[in-house]
Amino acid sequence: MNLGLAEKVVLVTGGASRIGAATVTVLAGEGAIPVILDRDPVSEALQEILGDVGHTIRMDLNNDDACGAAVAEVIERFGSIDGLVNNAGSNDGVDLAAGTAAFLASVARNLGHHYAMAHHALPHLRTSRGAMVGVASKTAVTGQGGTSGYVAAKGGVLALTREWATALAADGIRVNAVVPAEVATAAYERHLAKFRDPEAARAAILRHIPLGHRMTDPHEIADTIVFLLSARATHITGQWIFVDGGYTHLDRALDRDAVDAR
Repeated sequence: MNLGLAEKVVLVTGGASRIGAATVTVLAGEGAIPVILDRDPVSEALQEILGDVGHTIRMDLNNDDACGAAVAEVIERFGSIDGLVNNAGSNDGVDLAAGTAAFLASVARNLGHHYAMAHHALPHLRTSRGAMVGVASKTAVTGQGGTSGYVAAKGGVLALTREWATALAADGIRVNAVVPAEVATAAYERHLAKFRDPEAARAAILRHIPLGHRMTDPHEIADTIVFLLSARATHITGQWIFVDGGYTHLDRALDRDAVDAR
């Protein structure tokens, strides 16, 4: 499908790995110009996908001046910004026992750059009548336990999606959020490795994902992000799109064991 993204300049925070890298790959396949904003280096494989078209800025997203400088660099190099994907974030396990300072720092790390990048990119998104997509987490609506800062930040992503969609509708800027749940990434494998029996933990999780009893592939998240940025989604704004195989909302009676027992 031609999504009308050829030569559109799209910023992707945390674009060097996981969902971000998958999004960059899909954007490049659509002929867009992805710009990776990340503190981590880009792999050779991803750099090959970017080729001479895309661009990478190594930066600290928690530094507001760096966010402003990145936007200025993109404008100087490409002349416009058509989309912003606020993807970067990390489930850092800052819980109630960690204290207020640690909690606020976690929220700042996981939410502050969403605001900073939107703030600095806004004049250019107004010019292009572009789109923003934030990557949230199912933990924002289900809870998880032991991760107060991250959950508060991801809840903030959902709230800001509605706030900014309202505030920017008159400018023709669409703002949506994608909400993943269990995504097959290297980071998730590291999470599973912390369990006493990782394979038993994996089996228990997969049993409760109704559609296919499998984790979501990062490219399935990326496909949704890129669609929401595109001209095929021109009347979608303020929405939270769950890409999770039904994990968050569908009745657990859809669990295959329960179905087989009927």
